[in-house]
Amino acid sequence: MPGSRREELVAGAGDRALAAWLGRLQDASFSRAGAVRTAYPPERRMTGPQLAGYLARRTYALASSTRPDGRPHAAPTLFSLYAEAFWLPTLGSAARLGNVRAHPWLALSVLEGEHDTHAAVLTEGPAEVLAAVPADVQSITERRNRGGTLDWATHWLRMTPQRLFSFAEHAWPGASQLISVPIADHPRSAATAANTAAVDS
Repeated sequence: MPGSRREELVAGAGDRALAAWLGRLQDASFSRAGAVRTAYPPERRMTGPQLAGYLARRTYALASSTRPDGRPHAAPTLFSLYAEAFWLPTLGSAARLGNVRAHPWLALSVLEGEHDTHAAVLTEGPAEVLAAVPADVQSITERRNRGGTLDWATHWLRMTPQRLFSFAEHAWPGASQLISVPIADHPRSAATAANTAAVDS
């Protein structure tokens, strides 16, 4: 089954509320966006159900934070979505713990594919370090970790997203079901390399 169709089914059967929330968050983010609309044109964004399914299927994200001295830091991480927040199990020695304590903000990039099949979800917001999480977060994340234990996770990060953007190239499975939002004088999205631009507006 193509990835996008599978994602629509996951969201429809599993959590329509999650899909609706992600769709609202993305719509609000695009309504406030400036230069980011060039790299991530609104007409190439995923639907709410596609977002929910995509984030259910993609279990790892690139987490970007800021070191106490101001230098950037990025590393891959397992993540889960629960109660309108992203939850990251973390080793006690992980650099991102000190980063978030010093600069309580986190950005996540969830990517797949190359060139014409490229898709991405970018999200960011305030973050905090936790020593314990709800039992549901623990069990959800263990399932996403293929049943593997999370005994190594002595701390967790919770990021409450304030902005979320998605993008899917023309050959990404399900691209024909993307939201259609005509934008006057909007550049085409074929230049996927532009997606590496910082989300800075």
